[in-house]
Amino acid sequence: MRTLSFGGGTLIMGVINVTPDSFYRGSRVQQREAAVERALDFEKAGADVIDIGGLSTRPGAEEIDSDEETERVCPVIEEIRKRSDVLISIDTYRSEVAGPAVACGARIVNDISGLRYDERLPDVVRSADVHIVLMHIRGRPANMQSRAKYKDVVAEISDELDFSIRTALEAGINPERIILDPGIGFAKNAEHNLALIKYLPRIKKKGYPVLIGLSRKSFLGVYTGLEPEDRLIPTVAANAISIFQGADIIRVHDVEEAKYTAAIADAIKNA
Repeated sequence: MRTLSFGGGTLIMGVINVTPDSFYRGSRVQQREAAVERALDFEKAGADVIDIGGLSTRPGAEEIDSDEETERVCPVIEEIRKRSDVLISIDTYRSEVAGPAVACGARIVNDISGLRYDERLPDVVRSADVHIVLMHIRGRPANMQSRAKYKDVVAEISDELDFSIRTALEAGINPERIILDPGIGFAKNAEHNLALIKYLPRIKKKGYPVLIGLSRKSFLGVYTGLEPEDRLIPTVAANAISIFQGADIIRVHDVEEAKYTAAIADAIKNA
């Protein structure tokens, strides 16, 4: 099985949502075989990681229990693993989902809560020695935008990410398995998102790899007037800048375009 390594160029994480209600309908794949085929297509297009999610975290999304979430994601992970050794990430904040997903072959837990929602999740990560993405959020997806109030957005988010890092380290998670995500769009308005990208080096100074997930998000629509289906070009532009600012992984819906974006941004950055 492949391992996650940094230093050889920006990594591409391709998004597959096994849900009916994620914000970008192009990422929704409810049929198991279709999800598996998309994952294999993403791998051929250059994805280093496939991020599988079974629970939408957009505001107002349908709430489902952990059994249903597990039933959505684990068969997909199992089938991908039978046909490929591509790295798989499970996009969940629930230990009851992460445990089975890791057992099926996921090697990264992508936790939007930054270890705030489920006190048992660190045990799953530590015992399996898998990577953990610690994302910043305030509140829950249903109320997070009402919490988007900051005096110094970069400093406050940096401090709040430190809480997640401490939680992980105190639980015995290997520091080499930690990845940080400032949480673009989660409890942030459009201006907050711009500031986080502009000052991403302040997050990088913590010494951990950084993931940016901005693909087709609403702040891009604020500055372009475009709907999610038409936000590919703004996504490419913002991802290129994020790479230049220090992003190690970009989480995207459009893998081929992201691969070319990273190739050029990395080349210029390292010239």
